Amino acid sequence: MLIHQPLPFVQEFVAALDEALRAHDGAGRGLSRLQQRWLSFCLMAIVITNSLCWARFERVGLGRYSQAALSWVFCRAKLPWEWLLALSVRVILHRYGITGGTLVADDSDRERSKVTRRIAGVHKLKDKTSGGYVRGQCLVFLLLVTATATFPVGVAFYQPDPVLRAWRRRDDELKRQKIAKRARPVAPARDPAYPTKSELCLKLLERFAREHPTVQVKAVLVDALYGAQAFLEQASALFGGVQVISQLRHNQKVRFRNRSLTLETYFIRYPGVAQRYPRRGDEPVDVIIGSARLWVEAHGRKQLIVAVKYAGETEYRYLVATDLSWRTEDVFRTFTLRWLVEVFIQDWKGHEGWGTLAQQPGVEGSSHGLILSLLVDHCLLLHPAQHARLTNRQPAATVGSLIERIKVESLLDVCRHLIESPHPEQQLQHLAETLAAYCDLRPSGKHMVGRDLGRMEPTPALKYRAAACAAAS
Repeated sequence: MLIHQPLPFVQEFVAALDEALRAHDGAGRGLSRLQQRWLSFCLMAIVITNSLCWARFERVGLGRYSQAALSWVFCRAKLPWEWLLALSVRVILHRYGITGGTLVADDSDRERSKVTRRIAGVHKLKDKTSGGYVRGQCLVFLLLVTATATFPVGVAFYQPDPVLRAWRRRDDELKRQKIAKRARPVAPARDPAYPTKSELCLKLLERFAREHPTVQVKAVLVDALYGAQAFLEQASALFGGVQVISQLRHNQKVRFRNRSLTLETYFIRYPGVAQRYPRRGDEPVDVIIGSARLWVEAHGRKQLIVAVKYAGETEYRYLVATDLSWRTEDVFRTFTLRWLVEVFIQDWKGHEGWGTLAQQPGVEGSSHGLILSLLVDHCLLLHPAQHARLTNRQPAATVGSLIERIKVESLLDVCRHLIESPHPEQQLQHLAETLAAYCDLRPSGKHMVGRDLGRMEPTPALKYRAAACAAAS
């Protein structure tokens, strides 16, 4: 696919972003014309190429911008990177009149090369598919789920504390040697420069509350990794005591009638009841649900516990809710929205550039490239077809199908420019020459034509030695 110029909806999105920046700055300083053109072209090129690669951008743009110029603006231009994502969120909120929603947090890994020194935040990760280890980057996302649209509102890179990680590796080795705890080194203090995933998530929630005070947050949804009481209390307090729903392990200790027992034991004694509840607003599904308000020993307070088991499953999953005044059905139906963050991550990795090819070096290269990729997700919400569906309460188009439509529209725009030009034959010849220059054929190493394959036949002088070896064997 080719790009003559960014499509109108991309230019309108960048113009709205510029207006939001000027209104936020107060001094009337927004994006320059060069920055607006660069940003529009990059967003369009990410959609077309599904990558963040300046060489690909130069090819699909037919040489309009060189890769050196594109890279220079990315690295040297003083763009307000720290505000672009927040103001883009504000553009979406204003365009669709969104005043409230549910915040969902989750983390995701991005595998990188085994040997990489220039990409920021790369560390050892557990590979969930193979059970082994890979090297890659880990990100914590914050998503806003509303009745109109679902889109990212915050992101942060996670990197473990290398000193603490080395201590844990050494401590595990000493444990295998059956060294007593008093003889093992004590744990070092955690370095504040390497916050945990829970701390990063709280920072994202705090920043959203500060930057978008008019948005009424109805609930915060997280998985079991963020199920500690300190996180639940702080996340709830950030938005005036809203409901926070997480998950607990099956062996979590609770107290019931002055006796301590695990969640698994409690719900074996008091099993759930078969029900039919809608899931994410779709058709009702068969589910076995039980609930109780129990004293969670690790949390030091009573929590609403909801045990959920779908049809065909053998084990419960245990939800914990901080607001005891919610009904069991409401907790279950709200928590099903957490699955939407998984859908977003799959779309983002598969269609929005950064998850497939983004190798910009350094901390700023990774973070700025990630912001560009998330701006693409926001920009797609303003495509005329998507906007018409969302404003008329119709099912939204998938990211994949929407990008396919955009690629076709971009190709038609190139053809339209060619036909409407004063000298279409000359323009066609120029286009052909440009395509030939940027789509040159590269030599293949698979085919051996023109190469010396070597001598593949017996040597007469060695036949006696071969016979002697055969006789000896």
